[in-house]
Amino acid sequence: MTFHLSSLAGAGFGLVFRALKALRPERPIHPRGVSLKGVAQTGYAPGGETDHVSSEQSGIAWIDNPGQHLVTARFSRSVGIPAPFPDILGLALRLPDGRRPADLLFATTGLSVPGRFILIPHRNLNGAAFTTLMPYRGARGPVLLALETVQIPEGARSATTERQLERSLASGTWVLALSFARPGGPWRRFGTVTLEAEPGARDTESRFDPVRNVLPGAGTYAWTRRLRERSYAVAQSRVAQSRTEGSGPLRASKPPHPHHPTKKASTEMATVSKIFLTPPADVWNVIADGWLYSGWVVGASRIRDVDALWPAADAVLHHSVGAWPLLINDKTTVTASDPGKSIELIARGWPLGEANVVITLEPVETGCKVSIAEDAVKGPGLLIPKVIRDPLIAVRNTETLNRLELMASGGAGN
Repeated sequence: MTFHLSSLAGAGFGLVFRALKALRPERPIHPRGVSLKGVAQTGYAPGGETDHVSSEQSGIAWIDNPGQHLVTARFSRSVGIPAPFPDILGLALRLPDGRRPADLLFATTGLSVPGRFILIPHRNLNGAAFTTLMPYRGARGPVLLALETVQIPEGARSATTERQLERSLASGTWVLALSFARPGGPWRRFGTVTLEAEPGARDTESRFDPVRNVLPGAGTYAWTRRLRERSYAVAQSRVAQSRTEGSGPLRASKPPHPHHPTKKASTEMATVSKIFLTPPADVWNVIADGWLYSGWVVGASRIRDVDALWPAADAVLHHSVGAWPLLINDKTTVTASDPGKSIELIARGWPLGEANVVITLEPVETGCKVSIAEDAVKGPGLLIPKVIRDPLIAVRNTETLNRLELMASGGAGN
């Protein structure tokens, strides 16, 4: 087994993010933001003078090919340090690209070497420059991207809070120059991004992921994925599906179901959620095909039989859990189903026990919000203290959501 220092660092970042998530379940970093919209134009220099655009090719199609692209964006303070104290400023861009968009994440750094690899806090946008910090993999080698403000309303330049910036951009535009560079080379301008705020627009629920949603024509390096994957998985999962007024943020109430109408039915379930960039119908198609169950449910190793009525109430799916040759044959039963919206299951894996699982799909602007709530209802699993059991369930179901998203975005079940 090859040891990678980036894997060790990534594991460390993951632990830090878990600690932050205990304090901020919804967003451990970038807790508040401003939703923006606009246009990214490549092959275009600020002021409209195309001769200012670099003729050097980056090896990434989106950078090298002239074009105009609608974008959505989110500006935020990374750590969430109260204004007016300095914080690392972040700007996330999303570019539509068919079924899966492309995401760009920028943070305030320097522009020189080594400053472009060092995060720099700022009180406001005055003098702030943004870079991707980590390189993309292009056909001609590693490529960094940068954003520099070239035009902005005066109030926005000095704004120290997200709301101040939102008010300033509601009546003006923020124009930034786009540049690329090799890790040790000069910056070369290739386009602009023009952004504005929508008056009264709420902060977006979308999560931006530049590792999975890569620029057209670009790739990522294995070491950058190892550094970021664990922390991104923690940051983008949702520990809580909902809460009652004045209650704590970490649990969703467990719904009663007909097989266990006891005190257990009123306790709380471990819940994780994620925004998928696919419509609910595509996600439901995967869930509705019982033969795909072992492809996305962590722990299920193979499917032995599926009732013709699946996923209707009382339908049964016969599966095996574990790893060959240590396999356990058992079944999962549907206890309630609302096609396209939710499904409730009793998942059996004796002698380990039984679990109640509730999966819900909720349409959102960019796709759908998928939530999985689960807890043990019978067997040895109930002997594990809930304070230990819930995090274990949440970690496993975070990976279940990742697998389900990949299958839905790839068209499985259609």
